[in-house]
This record gives sequence, C-alpha cells and structure tokens, in this order.
Amino acid sequence: MSRWKALPGELDPRVRQLVVRLRRLKDHSGLSLRQLAAKTGYSASSWERYLGGRSLPPREAVEAMARIGGDDPTRLLALHEVAAEAWGEGRAGTSAPEATGTAGAAGAADSAHTVEVAGALQAAGADDTGPYNLAAPNEETRHGRSLRVALVAGAVALVLAVSSAVLLAVRLTDGDSRASATPLGSATSSVSPSPSPSGPRTYACEVERIDGRWYAGNSRTRDAVLAEGLAGPEVAEAQCLLRRAGFAPGVVDGIFGPHTKSAVEQLQKRAGLVVDGIIGRHTWGALRR
Repeated sequence: MSRWKALPGELDPRVRQLVVRLRRLKDHSGLSLRQLAAKTGYSASSWERYLGGRSLPPREAVEAMARIGGDDPTRLLALHEVAAEAWGEGRAGTSAPEATGTAGAAGAADSAHTVEVAGALQAAGADDTGPYNLAAPNEETRHGRSLRVALVAGAVALVLAVSSAVLLAVRLTDGDSRASATPLGSATSSVSPSPSPSGPRTYACEVERIDGRWYAGNSRTRDAVLAEGLAGPEVAEAQCLLRRAGFAPGVVDGIFGPHTKSAVEQLQKRAGLVVDGIIGRHTWGALRR
C-alpha cells in the first residue's frame, strides 16, 4: 500500500473524493507511476499531479484507471463530473475578486456547498471519506442540486439497463446452431428444405456412433431448440435419432409435426426429463446417448 502525502487543505471536497478513489484504485492495481503511465498513455508526472490533487485528471485518464483497477467506470466518471464542476468553480473564484459578506451569509453558502457534495457523491455510489455538515439549503439551491443528482443517477441507470439487455441477448443466442431451425414456411431456403416435384423432401438416416454419441448425418448440433412448427436438417437429425431410440416420429422429412412431438414426449418421459415436447440441450443429450 502506498504512503500518500496529505492532500492540499484548500482542495474542494468533491475533488478530494475523486482523488481518494483514484489513489485506492492505484494501490489496488499494484502499479508504479511509470507502469501506470505505460498502460494509460498519460505521463508519470501527470499522474503524480492528478493523485496529488494539484491537477484535475481528464475524463479519459479516469476511465482508464477504472479499467485497470477493476472499478465501475460509470461510478468513477460520475465522481469526475462532479469534481470537474467543483474545479471550474474554484478556478473562477480565484480569478474574480473575493466577495465580502456577513458571517451568516458565509455559513449559508458553506451549508449549500456541503449538501451539493454529499448529494452528488451519493448519486454516484461513492464511499464516504469524511463527515459533512449537511445544513438544509434554500429552496432554489435544493432544486438545482436535485436536478443534477437526478441526471447523474438517470445516466447510471440507463447504462446498467443497456448492459443487462446486451448480456441477456448474448445468453439467449448461446451458439451458432440454435438459430439454424426456422419456422415452417420460412423463405430461407438454406434451412427449410423446398419441396421437390415428387413431394416433400425426405432425409437419409445414416446413424453412427462417434466419440460415444449417436449421429445421423444431418446435423451435429447438441443444443438447438426445436419445437412443433419448425423445419430443417436439425429436425431431421432428431427424427432419425428418435427412430434409433425406438420411437416413431413419422416420415423423416425435417418437419416438426404432431408425430415428432409425440415421439419426443415419449423419449422425455422414459429419460426422466420434463415432458414438454420441445427438444433442448437435455433432450439432445438423451437422443445422442
């Protein structure tokens, strides 16, 4: 664990929160400043300024640190947005003449400031690194702060929702062959065989055992989901294997009809599977054993 120098006392709490999180991620990664520079494209001296609170890191540097440290980039970027706003306010304050006011007005400004910090950090899901005096702000200030907090929280929720949807889609499309069986009557000629002039197409059943599993020469799939109304070589493969197992699916024509469904249900019942007439991973396992 690195022994960090104390941050400047005048550093805004919102910026301090970001710097503390970046320091933790660097310690967690175990990288030196030179190694960190090599992985992120920002020099070691730049990282020394960022981690010392003397300069605000750019958004890209923060995102790179999140990836290296295994943290959620969305949360860290939310902290960076709040810190950037505070940093801009601080620079504007030093370049303009200092405004004078009563002690009561200064106290009210400090209270509004701490409420803004706590609200923004809470919306970003950040850890609390110190106590804050959360005095109630006036109505106008509360409305402005609440709007910013809602926007940040909404952005985080949107990113999480999109990520979950993509992950679910990937899981549902597990494997190339699962989408190869199409509904009966589909225009895709590569999957649904076209009828010949002499009648519906039939498939040959050349059953052989390879590596401890049965194959009929029409498809090697082991997880394509087939149900009544589908057609294709995968259905013909299942019909051949149903025949081999002693069940009657009807003509081996690659069409999943009532006879095929009935044979599947009989197989599932004998194998102790859920009897639903749908061929999935477990039913394929029973067919190929």
